[in-house]
Amino acid sequence: MKVASKLIVLVRDAEGFGASIAGSLQPSPGSNLTRSEATPFELSLENYGIKDRKAEGDLVQFFDPHGSPKVSMMLLPNYEPPVAACAIREILATIVSDKSSEPPTLMVPYVVNTMKHIHEVKNGTPSEEEGTVYCTEVGGSTDFTQAMLAGTARPPPSLQIHCEALACLLHMLRVLKLPAVLIAANGRNQTRRSSEYEIEALFSVGQFVANHCGLYISRDEIQWKPRIQSRQTAEEPWRALYG
Repeated sequence: MKVASKLIVLVRDAEGFGASIAGSLQPSPGSNLTRSEATPFELSLENYGIKDRKAEGDLVQFFDPHGSPKVSMMLLPNYEPPVAACAIREILATIVSDKSSEPPTLMVPYVVNTMKHIHEVKNGTPSEEEGTVYCTEVGGSTDFTQAMLAGTARPPPSLQIHCEALACLLHMLRVLKLPAVLIAANGRNQTRRSSEYEIEALFSVGQFVANHCGLYISRDEIQWKPRIQSRQTAEEPWRALYG
């Protein structure tokens, strides 16, 4: 699978944050980049004994005038076990299968939507936390990942990943030592209406990614609607972020 040296990976999480960011990132005004239509892809999982499911997703490319991808963006389903680990592993294997170039650097945006994070963050007041982007390296390190980390805060120990596919992705990036950065923002606040704060978190994460990729995102054009979740889904995190 041919991708650019910068690859944004998003998951269709239950809250709709991933799809919202994917739909909002556009070429910067005046840029010579053009955004392609989303191209669906499918990969067989028969090597894992799974015959009724595929590793799938949508790939969006930002091309320069010569038709070369400068930034790639992948939107994946929120796989559940046991398919999640197999599908993520197969997708990563396909991404790095192109031996003609260095492996891409992955950017993994994530908006936290859990009250546990709010209660345990000790640094600063709610107003200081608003718009804060947390970054941490996952897997390998490059000059680009180091540049993204500069001037950003590390995620607090209480940050948890509530998305199975994303948790699998982060784990495998560590194992494979692929250069990657997790980019997170807090989507919940005790003093403001939830939807306002979540839009702000979406914009903060999207803008951070856009600034490092020559892209653009407008707060006013972010399309996102809150989703109603079951109590069980909301209270059971799949994974805790470690490292």
